[in-house]
Amino acid sequence: MDICVLGPFKATQSGVSVTPTAVKPRKVLALLALQANQLVSVSSLVEEVWGEAPPRSVQTTLQTYILQLRTLIAAALGEECAGLPNGAKSVLITEPGGYLLDTQGGLFDMQEFEVLSSAGHRALEQGDWSAASAHLGRALALWKGRALVDVQRGPLLDVEATRLEESRMSVLHGRIEADLRLGRHHELIGELSGLAARYPLNEGIHGQLMVALYRAGRRGDALTTYRQLRTALGQNLGLDPSPGIEHLQRAVLGSSLLDLDVGMPSGRLAKVG
Repeated sequence: MDICVLGPFKATQSGVSVTPTAVKPRKVLALLALQANQLVSVSSLVEEVWGEAPPRSVQTTLQTYILQLRTLIAAALGEECAGLPNGAKSVLITEPGGYLLDTQGGLFDMQEFEVLSSAGHRALEQGDWSAASAHLGRALALWKGRALVDVQRGPLLDVEATRLEESRMSVLHGRIEADLRLGRHHELIGELSGLAARYPLNEGIHGQLMVALYRAGRRGDALTTYRQLRTALGQNLGLDPSPGIEHLQRAVLGSSLLDLDVGMPSGRLAKVG
């Protein structure tokens, strides 16, 4: 089974969609997919679908949803079903206390994202900027929208989607850092300006935009970016910019921004918001 969660949710078996349109079975499959090849407990599925107020018939209803999913999988398998000892039950497996979705070695965009992200972060730590930019750029290209954008998420899916979005932002920061190290500041200004508008409280993005603008000879715009961030933090959070951002602003004022580590602990600016 192939699974996509980095954007619209898709699950395909033998090239045929097995993603239900009904809200609750869709949630069940999404949670099983996010924890593919691992046991998902009945209690976790109940919490995701019904929260703290499950119906009295919750066990029967959950079993009905599992049956519906297996029916979709069996139809997608077609003649291939004969090659599995238990048919669709070999893909969506009943285990003591829960269920397990066996992807049978299918593609999973989240796993591919994590592999590329790890390779990119290792390259960053080693100072291999070209490799870091390439790996992290490929990881970001897997995203087709916000994680599980078309699933009505319950508490567990919401946690997973938030984790994925945070990971996406970390990869984005890393890829931009690598590109700045490679001298691509002119090409980055448009992207960073859009990101700064979208994330007005994110210090990391604003710091990187300040660096790109300064490197491009736009010192005044870099200082304007700092003032906009300072205003947004003050109005929305009652905070001043972090010491790292303040250090970066002073470096821009003094035209002493000699390298990308100025004001960037461990090579990067801290993030807020």
